[in-house]
Amino acid sequence: MVLGMNLNPSDGHVMGYDEGWADDDDIGDEESALLKDYLNQTVWDMPVKYIAIARHQRGLLDAVKVFVFKNGDQSLSQRFKDMDPGRDIVTVGGPIYGYTAPGVHNLADDPVFGVGGDLAFNWGYGNNGCRIVLTGGYLSPVGVSDDNTHGLGNHFASIPKQTQELILNGLMRSPTFKTAQSPHAKVSVFKELIMERDLI
Repeated sequence: MVLGMNLNPSDGHVMGYDEGWADDDDIGDEESALLKDYLNQTVWDMPVKYIAIARHQRGLLDAVKVFVFKNGDQSLSQRFKDMDPGRDIVTVGGPIYGYTAPGVHNLADDPVFGVGGDLAFNWGYGNNGCRIVLTGGYLSPVGVSDDNTHGLGNHFASIPKQTQELILNGLMRSPTFKTAQSPHAKVSVFKELIMERDLI
């Protein structure tokens, strides 16, 4: 398993809908990869069959979900550049593996671990967008600006295909809604599935 991205909504760097996901640039460095926003462009450019999304607190695992992509021949860079029209359900069968550490709090408010379903990428709706959402959560219709779709890489009050206006990042939600606690989210990718014991 290789770390492709880490999101920290409290590090002062913005990773909203437009920043970083499809820019072809590294973000951060390996020394602080689990503490700050991080993107490894080499990993982002690799074709991948599986994706793991982990929630952690400074490297200590809270929860993880692993999904299989419908198309294992595309890289994450290709997937996140596909914004027109976007709104792609990219995995099939829901999580193929999941783990939640004992005593983890605030899962009900978590847009990844508080809902089920498959992953959808580049969910643009009205003047909003979200880079990674789960189909088990609320998915706003394409022309509705209701700020009700939450996930990773949120972008409210903007035009999701353009870089402008207010950007909220990581696990943050719209200011008009209850805000999830802000644990870090780690996105790992791998070409072949690793044994379960190696996922944690």
